[in-house]
Order: sequence, then structure tokens, then C-alpha cells
Amino acid sequence: MSEFDDAGGIRLQKALAQAGVASRRNAEILIEQRRVEVDGQVVTEFGTRVDPAVSVIRVDGERIPPITAHVYLVLNKPRGVVTTMSDPQGRPCIADYVQDRPERLFHIGRLDTDTEGLLLLTNHGEFAHRLAHPSYEVSKTYVAEVDGNVKPVVLHRLLEGVQLEDGSAQADTVKVMTSIKGRTLVQMTLHEGRNRIVRRMFDAVGHPVKRLTRTAIGPVRRGNLHTGELRELDPKELGQLLDLVDL
Repeated sequence: MSEFDDAGGIRLQKALAQAGVASRRNAEILIEQRRVEVDGQVVTEFGTRVDPAVSVIRVDGERIPPITAHVYLVLNKPRGVVTTMSDPQGRPCIADYVQDRPERLFHIGRLDTDTEGLLLLTNHGEFAHRLAHPSYEVSKTYVAEVDGNVKPVVLHRLLEGVQLEDGSAQADTVKVMTSIKGRTLVQMTLHEGRNRIVRRMFDAVGHPVKRLTRTAIGPVRRGNLHTGELRELDPKELGQLLDLVDL
């Protein structure tokens, strides 16, 4: 008899093993220790069945992503690369970095051609739609090299909000990392997704951006990912993003 049937999916132990969390035996230990939740309920019975494609499974509070045909990638986009999957002018574009992938991928949001850093790609349409939608308020962190010495009063203005031509914009957090020879490195986190928002905010406070890098998208950090490198999201990152966008 198949472990998957109309009566209720597959055994929870098998789902945990398929997700690489633990062997089936160790999964039973996790269940016995009341460390596993399914759809918000602590599981105590070994015979519990789940549909791994739709059940929200957590171990020690951390979301376990479902087994799926979807792919979730992060690219450390180089400066000068156009955020498109093709370019009629023949400029370097995102497709150059995923041309060996069999999936039909698309990027989530965009980065200016002159901005480098993290960009997510997927073939999961609803995930991409939600992650890009402002209502889910997924934070993004940037490091900007700007002209001049940025004073505390400027940081306060960025936190309070600056007026742009399409409305006010404000940072969630902002701090000076270093300042030398008339240039300042500033780290800024915000939920905004409007076009060139970071550059326009610094223009508004009199410190034009000379170089800009996105270093984080929600829980996804650049870490040791080199410029031009591509990797899959790890299960913890993906689980956190799925939670952020209610999937």
C-alpha cells in the first residue's frame, strides 16, 4: 500500500525525512519530544499524516519548506548588469547567470544597473508576487557609499522620512559604518520598493550615492556569496520567507 492515499497524505516522519530534517527514527524522537508542529498544532502521534505540499510543518518553531518543483535562488548581481532576462542592446543581463538552469526563471523586483547585490529568482509565481508586494513589508538592507560626511541630523531625517516627488520615504534603520576622505559608508534598511528609492533618499538629504549594494532581503544575507555567484536558498531562509508572505 502506498504511504500516500486519499485518507490523509504521507506519514509525518516520512515528510520530515524527505525534507532532510532527520531520519524517520529521529523524526519519531522529535515528535515524542513534542518539538514538531503541523498547522499550528503540536503533534504527539506517530501515525499523523500530512500533505507536504500544503501542510505548514515546524520543528523547534522553524518552518520546514515543502518538497516542491519550485526553485528559489539568490544571485549576487554585479554592477553594470541589467535586471532583465534579455536585453535587445546586448548588455549583460540576469539571463547570463542562469542560462544553464532548466527552469523558466524570473527575478523578484529589480536592482538598478549601477546597483549590485542580492536579487532573488524563482519559478514560483505567487511567491514572487507576494514577496514584491509592499503589503508584506519584506525588509531590504543596503550599504551606500555617499558623498560627504553624514551627520547624526541626516540620519535622523532619513528615519523620520524625507519628501520625494512621489511621496514620503523613510528608513527603518540607518547607521554610519565608516567615514573617510569626504565619503561615508551608510547601512540602511527599509521596506520601500519604489524605483531608485535609496538613491533618491540620499539625494534628498544632500549626499548623492556613489556606489550602492543590497546586502540582505529579509532573512537572506549576502554572506560569502561572491559577486556574480548564484546559490539556492537554504531551507531556513526559504521557510522564513514563506512565513513572511503567508504561504
